[in-house]
Amino acid sequence: MRYTKHRSVALGLLLLGATALGGALATRALAADPDPALNASAAVQQNFTPVGDFTNLVKKVTPAVVSIDVHLKLDQTSDNVGGDDDDQPQGRMPQGLPNIPGFPPGFPFGMQGIPQQQQAVEAKGSGFIINSSGIVVTNNHVVKDAKTISVTLSNGSSYPAKVLGTDPRTDLAVLKIDAGRPLPYVDIGSSANVEPGEWVVALGNPFGLGGTVTAGIVSALGRDIGDGPYDKFIQIDAPINEGNSGGPLFDQHGEVIGVNTAILSPTGGSVGIGFAIPSDMVKRVVDQLETGGKVVRGYLGVAAQEISPQMAQAMGLPAADPATDGALIAAISPGSPAFRAGLQPGDVITKVNGVTVTNPSDLADDIANVDPGHDTSIEYLRGGKTSTISVAVTTMPANPDAGFKQANSSPTQTMSGEHAGLGLTMAPLTPDTRSQLNLSSSAQGAVIVNVKPNSLADQAGLQAGDLLVGVGPKDVSSPDQAVAAIDAAKKSGNPAVALRIIRQGQALFIGVDLSKKKSDQG
Repeated sequence: MRYTKHRSVALGLLLLGATALGGALATRALAADPDPALNASAAVQQNFTPVGDFTNLVKKVTPAVVSIDVHLKLDQTSDNVGGDDDDQPQGRMPQGLPNIPGFPPGFPFGMQGIPQQQQAVEAKGSGFIINSSGIVVTNNHVVKDAKTISVTLSNGSSYPAKVLGTDPRTDLAVLKIDAGRPLPYVDIGSSANVEPGEWVVALGNPFGLGGTVTAGIVSALGRDIGDGPYDKFIQIDAPINEGNSGGPLFDQHGEVIGVNTAILSPTGGSVGIGFAIPSDMVKRVVDQLETGGKVVRGYLGVAAQEISPQMAQAMGLPAADPATDGALIAAISPGSPAFRAGLQPGDVITKVNGVTVTNPSDLADDIANVDPGHDTSIEYLRGGKTSTISVAVTTMPANPDAGFKQANSSPTQTMSGEHAGLGLTMAPLTPDTRSQLNLSSSAQGAVIVNVKPNSLADQAGLQAGDLLVGVGPKDVSSPDQAVAAIDAAKKSGNPAVALRIIRQGQALFIGVDLSKKKSDQG
């Protein structure tokens, strides 16, 4: 199964495609525009047509939908192949494809047949105008690394474009063109009330075929496709393809409710599984990019994960619906706002400023939308008790994950350990294992070197190479500490134990069910 940004299409080639935490929700006031008569969204609403007939909608909004032509150097397209930098999560083509949980991994696509010497490459994408002065919204991956950009209107007029700002974390970009006259535009509507089953219309420039219209329904909401910390995509079945990137997704009233960004496909073409960035997120980001050229987000300094039923059992948490009962803190960056406020791994954040947090994605969004420098109310569970603290949220750093690499620092002990009951064999960290596991010199814990097949640890998903850094909320810095902490957790009578590990640079809790008998393990 192939997942790809429907990234800009290089002419003459079939090329596919072409997460710490920002600003207050900003709505674009129609009355503030100097030429409201050019508002295509308002015109659609004045002449609303029945479901299934989109002719009036298309006539009104098409003049505000544009094609985007990008010229770049070939050597720039390969700088970030397979890269995973937070500030460049969608490298240029070719690139490694992100994986979607529950689907087979993607695979790289390339520019086969092109000599690898430096040469000019043209790529195409889509966009839409949001006010009469010529502000254009598109995807960041459409314009990233561009040498020059031009925007072509539906009437064939073409204008050079200036990039006002980009936001790789949400894959959005804002451009400006000067047509010397007021331009038709569309409104960015609200995605808050979008529901599965409603009709939507996509316009764009697939395969360079500008002005292409497709229709379908909303298939699902809140999709996380593993592309970043703010994944809450609208899934649609309206056909979108390469070159549709950055184009608008309209509701029946002619308002933009999403920006078409990605497809899931075994063939490289549309199979009815497309993804659009919700318009409520688009509005927040676009407003900041238009006015300041960048997005400023709030930063808490935690790595969080969902709560499985087994984890809820191990941590003594309410288990009515663990997957929607908050965000479990797996790691805290030293010196961060969360660290200074006294939050700990194992705490479960349930509310931010009184708004319920159901999962880590909610937490990322809620903290991102806090203005840096403002105190934020955090409600959390610890040891079965609910507490509330005030946290002074700061500005998200350029590399918010860097601080976690310095976590779990404590004096080294050099004893090996085995926990037969769980089926784990552990060893101390050495300079060699730190290098092999790509850990910082200050990282401490017990390296899992063997997991007995079909043991409790194996069934829970623990792996050789995992670094065990905690048992429940208790830190461990050596194998003997790990064994002692596991034994203490078993003696407490809990039916499961929560082990905090580092795997491939990511912190997470894994729940091990202690209630299974040896006969259950084969």
